Amino acid sequence: MKKLVVLGSTGSIGRQTLEIVRAFPERFEVVALACGKNVSLLEKQIAEFRPRFVGADSAEDSEKIAGAKRLSLEELASHPDVDLVVLATAGRAGLGPALAAITAGKTVALANKEVLVMAGEIVTAEARRHKVEIMPIDSEHSAIWQCLRGEESTTVARLILTASGGPFRLYSSEQLAAVTPEEALNHPTWQMGAKVTIDSATLMNKGLEVIEAHWLFGIPFAQVEVVLHPQSIIHSVVEFVDGSAKAQLSLPDMRLPIQYALTYPERWEGPFRVGVDYGKLGLLDFGAVDVNRFPCLKLAVEAGEKGGTYTAVLSAADEVAVELFLTGKISFTDIATLIKRTLDRHEGVEHPSLEQVLEADGWARETARALVLR
Repeated sequence: MKKLVVLGSTGSIGRQTLEIVRAFPERFEVVALACGKNVSLLEKQIAEFRPRFVGADSAEDSEKIAGAKRLSLEELASHPDVDLVVLATAGRAGLGPALAAITAGKTVALANKEVLVMAGEIVTAEARRHKVEIMPIDSEHSAIWQCLRGEESTTVARLILTASGGPFRLYSSEQLAAVTPEEALNHPTWQMGAKVTIDSATLMNKGLEVIEAHWLFGIPFAQVEVVLHPQSIIHSVVEFVDGSAKAQLSLPDMRLPIQYALTYPERWEGPFRVGVDYGKLGLLDFGAVDVNRFPCLKLAVEAGEKGGTYTAVLSAADEVAVELFLTGKISFTDIATLIKRTLDRHEGVEHPSLEQVLEADGWARETARALVLR
């Protein structure tokens, strides 16, 4: 039996992780669950899965939880009874638990983009030092991970991440300026949390994935590309130095990459398999990204290439900008403008400590909010 802790169990990835646990009750034990703010759903999960330990992002929310021993997220992630940490929290809240899990030698199934975007150099160095494997849950990174099995990293020529393009891939610049939060939250392919859904609409999500791919697979930024693929059947492509390429294909269902991470190195037959009917599939479309209409992708790649604290600033400024857009304080196209203005004011640290990463994160949040008030 694999013994799991699911951090972010009430979010989209966390709920789908528990669907897999529910499908294989004889193979998984849920040792611990933790949520952000949705304590009422967490209590239902506690009643079903009966974890020994629970937690929440804040001490105040943690006090509301009944039915199991309460621990901090870092304590849950590093608990000696845990084999695998599913890190499905959102934002900077995942960084501390990720490092705690790695230091304790736990395998990490990672769905939190900000962990590697903010502190990829620190996190991957710690993973190497403690011989810990970071297994990606994102569909794109899972696809690359699967394609690289049995291959040498030195034979990789390019990683090609596919992007659905979100709901606005055909919009003009004028149409994008008028997009409402309700429209942006209506993704045509994936069901995700609000932050990730808006990031998908701006293509910031894809920019963050480029940064993640760099750290997960050790591939230079110049060898990581993004192409539009609205059908979301091909989740990523790995091209090798001999001109051959591997791609991973499946219907868009996040339970598949989650299950792959949970069952690795095996593949288990389960209830979520729905094969692609290739005879009826029709055309698969590909296209280039117009970074003039979707500048967030370019901003993310540039921040990744600069490295250091620039990616922490990018991530924090994006969180603030998305929040301001969702509350009606800025427009959809202002998201990229606010992130760029924040990055332009930053004086980066090339190889930051964890403390410097967190300082850059806090500075970016304050700066972004101040820029809106001017």
